[in-house]
This record gives sequence, C-alpha cells and structure tokens, in this order.
Amino acid sequence: MKHSVITLLLITTLTAFGQKTVSIEDIWRNYRFYANGVNGLASMKDGLHYTTQEGAKIVKYSYQTGARADVLFNVEKLSEDQKIDFSGYTFSADEKQILLATETESIYRYSSRSVYYVYNRESGTLTKLADEKVRYATFSPAGDKVAYVADNNLFIFDIAANSTTQVTTDGALNKIINGATDWVYEEEFTVAQGFFWSPNGKFIAYYRFDESAVPEFSMDIYGKGLYPQQEVFKYPKAGEPNSVVSANIYNLETGKSQALLAGTDYEYIPRIKWNDTDNSLVVYTMNRHQNHLKLHKVDPASGEASLWFEEQDEAYIEIDDNIRFLADGGFVWTSDRDGYTHLYHIKKDGSIKRQITKGNWEVTTFYGIDENNVLYYQSNEQHPSERNVYSIDLNGKSKTMLTPQKGTNNADFSAGNKYFINTFTNTTTPPYVTLHTSDGNQIRILKDNASKKTMLEKYQFSEKEFFMLTTASGNELSAWMLKPLNFDENKKYPVLMFVYGGPGSQQVLNQYDAFNGMWYQMLAAEGYMVVCVDNRGTGGRGRDFRKMTYQQLGKYETQDQIEAAQYLATLPFVDGARIGIWGWSYGGYMSSNCLFQGNETFKLAIAVAPVTNWRFYDNIYTERYMRTPQENEDGYDLNSPINHVKGLKGHYMLIHGSGDDNVHVQNTMRMVEELVQANKQFELFIYPDKNHSIFGGNTRYHLYNMMTDFIKENL
Repeated sequence: MKHSVITLLLITTLTAFGQKTVSIEDIWRNYRFYANGVNGLASMKDGLHYTTQEGAKIVKYSYQTGARADVLFNVEKLSEDQKIDFSGYTFSADEKQILLATETESIYRYSSRSVYYVYNRESGTLTKLADEKVRYATFSPAGDKVAYVADNNLFIFDIAANSTTQVTTDGALNKIINGATDWVYEEEFTVAQGFFWSPNGKFIAYYRFDESAVPEFSMDIYGKGLYPQQEVFKYPKAGEPNSVVSANIYNLETGKSQALLAGTDYEYIPRIKWNDTDNSLVVYTMNRHQNHLKLHKVDPASGEASLWFEEQDEAYIEIDDNIRFLADGGFVWTSDRDGYTHLYHIKKDGSIKRQITKGNWEVTTFYGIDENNVLYYQSNEQHPSERNVYSIDLNGKSKTMLTPQKGTNNADFSAGNKYFINTFTNTTTPPYVTLHTSDGNQIRILKDNASKKTMLEKYQFSEKEFFMLTTASGNELSAWMLKPLNFDENKKYPVLMFVYGGPGSQQVLNQYDAFNGMWYQMLAAEGYMVVCVDNRGTGGRGRDFRKMTYQQLGKYETQDQIEAAQYLATLPFVDGARIGIWGWSYGGYMSSNCLFQGNETFKLAIAVAPVTNWRFYDNIYTERYMRTPQENEDGYDLNSPINHVKGLKGHYMLIHGSGDDNVHVQNTMRMVEELVQANKQFELFIYPDKNHSIFGGNTRYHLYNMMTDFIKENL
C-alpha cells in the first residue's frame, strides 16, 4: 500500500492568522459559513439581459455592464386588492406576460403546487389562473394559453377568453396521473412536470400513469393534533409492479388525444422531448433492466413512430438531459461507450458521425451549442476532483479551457450562449461568481464574497490534503484527509471517516463546504483526523470503475472502506484502535456495513437515514444497479447490513426521520428488530415527521450536537 500526496490545494492563508475555532452553533444556528452565490438569474430571450427577483420586483439587467435596464414587474404598482406575494416567475416567449407563482408548497423533492397569476406587462392586468393550487403552469409558445395540472388531470387556460379546457378527465389520486409523474419517476428520473408544449403550440405531449397496481406505502404524520394523520402514496419497491406509463399527444385543433407507441415493448419512458428543428416528438423508452435505451421519433399529427437511435450497455444506462438537436437533422449526445462519458455527434439516420471529445476523463455537464456550432461543457479533465468549463467545435477541434482556476467551476449560460456566469469554489474559497463572454473573457465580478473571506480569516482551519490511497487489494482510490489542528506527528489521533459511496457519486471534490466541511473543521480542532475515500463504484473515473459494483451493491464498496481504514491504522500518527465512520442515506448503508463486517477495524459508526436492505428501496434506482430481487437474491441479501448485525462489536448510532418518503423509516425499524434479536446494544433517535434531509427549525443543530457527543464519548 502507498500514500502519495497530490499537491492539488494546500492553501494556508486561512490557517495562518485565524484565532477562532468552529462551533456547531456557527454552522447550524448562525449559518456563519454559508455563502451566497448569484441565484435566481433568468436569461432573457435576447441573450443580452437577465432578470432577477428582488423582493416584490422583477428587475432587468445588462449582462455586459450590470446596469439596471428596467423594472418589469412591481407588486407595489398593483391596486391594493391585487397585491400578491410571489415566490417564482416565468416569462412568455415574447416576454410580454409573466406567470407568477404564489402560496407555493412543496410535495416531494422536485414537485410543488402554487396559486398562479398571469401578469400582462402592456395592460398591467393581473389574471388568476385558477382558484385552487395547481402544478407546473406553463405558457404556450405563443403566450396565449397556459397549461397546468390539477387533481391529476391536464388543463389548458385560454388567457384572452378567460376560459379553461379540461384535456383529461380520468385523473384520480393513487390511480391515474395525467401531465405529472409518479413518485419514483420524480425521484429517480428527475422528471416531475409531465407535459410539454410543441414548438409550434399546436400540440401538448403528456405522460399518463396508471399506478393502480403499484403497492401503497403509508406514513404516520404526527403533527401537533390529537390524532396522527396517515399519508398514503404509491411506492414501487424493488421487484414490485411499476405504473403502466404511456406517452400521449393532445391536438389543440381537434381537441383529441392519442396514445403513442402502441405495441412497443418497454417498461419506462424516462423522457419526452420536442425536436425544435422539425417539430417532431422524441420519446425515450427503456427496458426494466435499464440497459437498453431507445429513442423513437414521432410525427405529432399522425402519431406514427419510428426507431431513431439505440444505446445499450452490459450493466446500465443513466438518464440525463444532455441531448441537443441540430440543424442537420441529427443531435449531440453523451455516452460512456468508449469507457468514459463523452460527447458524440449523431447523424440524422441515427448513426454516429463522430466522437467529439476523447480522453481518460469525463464530460460531467453539457451546457449547449451556439449558432456557430460551438459546444460548451464541463469536465474533470484536469483531475477527477476538479471541474472546468470548456468549449469545442462540433467537429471536435479547437478545444478551449474557459475557466482555468483549480477547483470547481460551474457555468450558467445565457440564451444563445453569448455569455456565461461562472461560480468558482475550492476548499477554502466560498462562491466567487464572475461574468464571462463565451470565449472565457471575464467581464466583471458579480459576487466575490469578500466579507465572508474576511470572516473566515478569523478562524483556525486545518488544511485539506488530497491524495491517492492504494488498498491491500491493489485498488487506487481518491481521498482527502483533514489532520487535527496543531497537528503533532509524534502523537496518535483518532479518525472519523465520512462515506457516501453510491454509484456515480463523488465526495472527494475540491470545493467549498459550508456545512459538513465546517463540522469536520470543528472535529479537527477537537483533536480528530477526518478522512473521506471514494470507493469503487463512485464517479469521475470512467465506466469500468463506476459500474464494477453492478449487481453487488455494498460488496466492493465495503471492502474498500475497510481496507482504507486498515491502511490509515498503519500511519504513525493514527490510533488504529479509534477509527469511526459515518454516513447518510447510501452512506448510512455503508457505515453500517463497515462496522458490522469490519468489527476489528471500526470502533464506531453513525448511520443517518440508511437503506438497510435494498429490498426496501424503490425499484428504478435499485434495479438499475441490482436487477430485481427475484433475479439476484444473493446480491440483495449477502451485502445487506441487517444480515450482518451479529458482527456488531463497537458503538452504533441509528438516526432516521419518521416522515422520510424516500428511504422509509421501515429500514431503521427492521434494523432495530434484527439488533434486538441479536442482543446488540445501540443508540436510536427518530426525528418526528422529518423527511430524508432531517431539516427544519432547530433540527440540524440538535442532530449535529447529538452526533458530536456520540463521537466524543465513544471514539
């Protein structure tokens, strides 16, 4: 085994003069380390201006100069009986009307419902869309209509006529959904809005889900009343039936809908997209194993479909929104078919014209393409832990790095890709936001967080060292290490490892972390060493590294974390008898496995909202990596922590929110039962009604105090 330090980032500025040490109150009560970026910018159609919401106003600015150009909406200019408190807005295509969302309430991770108003900038009139809260209100391309979802049905509101057309009528709770998606599509395919206007405004494509056969999951919501309420929703666990989903087109001229792809064999429709170059519809279908993706091109008038493009993989295919349609009839696509995720030019006939980017690195985000056929993307070409923004011609030539800073660069391009806003961070730099022309030339600084930097200089921080660790099995893994403050190489220190470890994830990243990162600094000031290792199965290092855990989630990841801890124990400044590990969600699954299976290596584990057996989790995520329990019984059970509780020797803390709609508290309750029957002592804490993030009010402050106390008492 070897331990070679990479000189990525050893900035000492913040450690040289600081006097204070971090406290949990600083992190989770005063949010002292949280640093704002530039949020809420919306590029305008001309690509030269953007808008922001500033209290009760929507203000227009110039990208080039930053000068305020106009106030496009001001609640104070409305009559008293029309004044509203809006939380979001969208423009019509001609930008003469604004759709305003008020009284917004969250549903699940991406979904919400609101009371909407249409504001006409020319007449100054404000029109209420519907009396009830509705979902996903969206202007038609001409701006004369707004489509939305209410009570699981799709509606179209005609603004001029002030009338509403109901497109579907069979929507019913926990049975039929029109124009929106079910829980598992929203969570795992990241698609919540389920209807899409055609570019010419003549059609609406929409999803229809029949979830009648999907098993129901129920959660008690305790609230503050005398009796709890029960929330019941459809949740397909691994191996269980999915919703029967169809893609449909509604013709506004005929007032009729038709279902598409009749007779086509598929399990999922992960995307429905309009091709704005020819007004055709592109429907993605995928098999249940999620390793065969097909793109079907559909004529919206006739509904006739033809297979356009296919992607297959021995393991699985991840769904994204990286497709961009081209004037030549083809499109740009991302694929890991050569071993790393890269950009491809697909021809009109569905064949590959060329691979645009190449190398042993990954395209991590595809931003788009401009009128000159220049593509803009983010990649980790410099190092797996870093992100930079690049441009490249469609022919694969003239690649240019647009953001040379070492760390993490995230771009937000304007309409037409004339400008981009870059948000840069590294481990010691809070968001530094700059405006650039598309060739990378910096125009001005939008936010430097200078006051936050000044505040940080008052604190003492340990340096985060990035390194590569080679395990006893010969696997080279990315890692970072935070040594105790005032480190003395002649002393031996306890170690807390942080793990997530899930497929395609990365925790070893050169970026600012105002929350967990600062908690680790607090622990370092208390004399703990904190280490994070990205095990096999994580992202940024190519297909083979990422997909080698296929059908065996937890096996190799646990081995890597145990061997990484065993390596740390050989370091002269580590107390090998005092190594702990913690994680959240997939990380809670991992920390549990590590403590139970590595009981000679780990003294302590904290598992927050853990999956304890993949049989309990949703089918799209789980089956993507494991296939079904019926096909892969051993893969599910041999690596499940609830089947290894007899190995528990150290200290174990189990934490969950009772209102977790994602990783159900059922996981923890089943773990508790196994631990009790094995006569194993442990600590348990349940946060009433809190979801997977366990957040709200004093919750995080309480949580991190509790975990800190547990670590101090037992490690």
